[in-house]
Amino acid sequence: MSYDNFSRYYDLLTDNVEYEKRAEYFCRLLSLCGIKDGILLDLACGTGSISVEMAKRGFDVIGVDSSIGMLNAAREKAYENEQQILLLNQSMDEIDLYGTVDCAVCVLDSINHLGNAAQVRRTFEKVSLFMNRGGAFAFDVNTLYKHKNVLGDNAFVYDLDELYCVWQNSYNEADSSVDISLDFFEEEDGVYYRSGESFTERAYELSDIAAWLEEAGFEVVGIYDDMTMQDAHSETERAVFLAKKK
Repeated sequence: MSYDNFSRYYDLLTDNVEYEKRAEYFCRLLSLCGIKDGILLDLACGTGSISVEMAKRGFDVIGVDSSIGMLNAAREKAYENEQQILLLNQSMDEIDLYGTVDCAVCVLDSINHLGNAAQVRRTFEKVSLFMNRGGAFAFDVNTLYKHKNVLGDNAFVYDLDELYCVWQNSYNEADSSVDISLDFFEEEDGVYYRSGESFTERAYELSDIAAWLEEAGFEVVGIYDDMTMQDAHSETERAVFLAKKK
């Protein structure tokens, strides 16, 4: 899956995400581990919204993504915001950096897009390999609760000025995954053009994710309910992990 069709519409579909507030939140998390600047790795950086916001806050940002379309959008966004960001076309579980980093973030459930538990564990190992001792890793994940009770077998419609999008989910009880199909309809000169994207999100027990972090050489500092400093609970939809490199 290339996400290149998705990249054309991603910013429209995430227009409700308050990236400045989310960046401040992740800065607060990193500061709990004593990290306030330095080299930051933005995993699955997408169109670069978080990369740009973290760069504005004093971090030297490296953004990695497997989609060329996403990286092209990120490059334009960095230029428009006068931020110097190194962008690399790499998968999360196959990152190969030029040196080490002081911290890493991965936002908006990108970890859920990895194909299976082995890829998640390999991603944690790669982040650990390229992170300085004492560095911090903060990321969020959609939970099992959200997959079953919120995404489920539901469909959503986005009727925007520039775009009409139909989002359809199919929940798989066996592995708590959700198959997601997106159909985009864009009007130009009275003619509608259709394109699509499909992918699968997988959710895991939070305790399993914590164990995989420990195996990769991290200490789990906290598991929070999204955008708060409160512990994640049974109905948390997006859980945020903060881990410190041992």
